[in-house]
Amino acid sequence: MHIPTGGNKIAMKFFAPVTLTALAMLGLGACDTASDAEPAPSGPSVLVPGKPGEANRTLSADEAADQRAEDDSPNSADVSYARMMIEHHTQALELTELAPERAKSTKVEKLAERIKAAQGPEIAAMRSWLKTYGKQETQEGDAHDHASMPGMATEAQIDKLRAAEGTAFDQLFLTLMITHHEGAITMATDVKGQGNNIRIEEMADDVVAQQTAEISRMRDMQ
Repeated sequence: MHIPTGGNKIAMKFFAPVTLTALAMLGLGACDTASDAEPAPSGPSVLVPGKPGEANRTLSADEAADQRAEDDSPNSADVSYARMMIEHHTQALELTELAPERAKSTKVEKLAERIKAAQGPEIAAMRSWLKTYGKQETQEGDAHDHASMPGMATEAQIDKLRAAEGTAFDQLFLTLMITHHEGAITMATDVKGQGNNIRIEEMADDVVAQQTAEISRMRDMQ
């Protein structure tokens, strides 16, 4: 049977929407398939040394983080950091106690109050952490180590601060405390790279953030 030419046009008009719809559905199906694919692992791979007699393992960054979260047993770097930072903070409190009677600037006096309010509880937290893991706060040989900690003021510098008053006290206090804070940031940065305990890393993060901000304020006050 002969179909008129006009019928072809009608047929094309009828089938065109159906064809476009089918193509659209195929395209959506392809997108769905792509979205269902497993995401590529993030971060570089990490080589984890095996135990004696065992081969090394390669883990993704996420797997390495998960493994650390499961076993964050403190190592010697964590313990040393807590012990030294207790001593470091204790000296900072010693310096701040001089401010109420000797400082001329109310800004310096209020800064000393903020440092005392922050570092007192941090000392208590680190003592509690050491106790939790059965570690003593001090051990033989610590006195020498503490004297060489970065940022610690010497006895001569502390004596000079005790003898100062007014503007002279303010300037010397700021100078010593900036150096003291810089030393604390150095120690905190070191333990973040060498330690293993998550709680110590969190405390080190707090030290870096807080004392970096305080250094900026103190420099503005000089």
